[in-house]
Amino acid sequence: MADAHEVNHDYHLVDPSPWPVVGSITAFMTAIGLVMYMHDMGSWLLIVGTIGILYTMFVWWRDVVREGEFQGFHTPVVQLGLRYGMVLFIASEVMFFAAWFWAYFNASLFPTEAMGGVWPPEGIETFDPWHLPFLNTLILLTSGTTVTWAHHALQHGDRKGLVNGLILTVILGALFTCVQAYEYSHAAFGFTDGIYASTFYMATGFHGFHVLVGTIFLLVCLVRAMKGQFKPDHHFGFEAAAWYWHFVDVVWLFLFCCIYWWGAGTVAHG
Repeated sequence: MADAHEVNHDYHLVDPSPWPVVGSITAFMTAIGLVMYMHDMGSWLLIVGTIGILYTMFVWWRDVVREGEFQGFHTPVVQLGLRYGMVLFIASEVMFFAAWFWAYFNASLFPTEAMGGVWPPEGIETFDPWHLPFLNTLILLTSGTTVTWAHHALQHGDRKGLVNGLILTVILGALFTCVQAYEYSHAAFGFTDGIYASTFYMATGFHGFHVLVGTIFLLVCLVRAMKGQFKPDHHFGFEAAAWYWHFVDVVWLFLFCCIYWWGAGTVAHG
């Protein structure tokens, strides 16, 4: 007689998990806490909710890693579904940044009388595109090369090359964040200084956040690589991180060309 619990298909029927419910509750707490913080009602709920979200993310992804690495649930069919999911996620991120580019070009191509009819608006001193922005461009392009090196090494069973490539990529990602923080601290305009400042900080700031997320993503992959969890024919976790990182690279190239270079006006010095 066949075992009633025998698996005779390639799909993964996920076991009941508490994390979707816990994640929803902590996200709601964070939203309410953020409103309370904006109304000077304290930040304790915001802190608790944020910690809860971070904990939920950690244990949920830990469970996914266990399902794929130790329990063997990530069959080729399941991995294909995960790839489709990552592609759709990156597509949604493309639409997210398209909104900020739309706002920027809407203001820059049709400057209103309130801006003086020019772009950038009068009084705005922009960054020299060939100074820190160009340095960060070189950093990100180099990081795209190192993560590709790591991927190539993994596909050929070169664990040392994989680890070294990821180490360099994580360092370069952290360096980008430091350079951008330094750049922001020396900006000649603040977030509330008109439409240029708003669109600039929203586009470049959200990109910086994505770089930070991608760096953490690759750091986790580095730890997993050191533990020997990636195989040449089974490493979707790393592939997803590499795809995300290349997406971040491409967005930055558009930001550099459109906002820093094309949109440059009077360059701030000193």
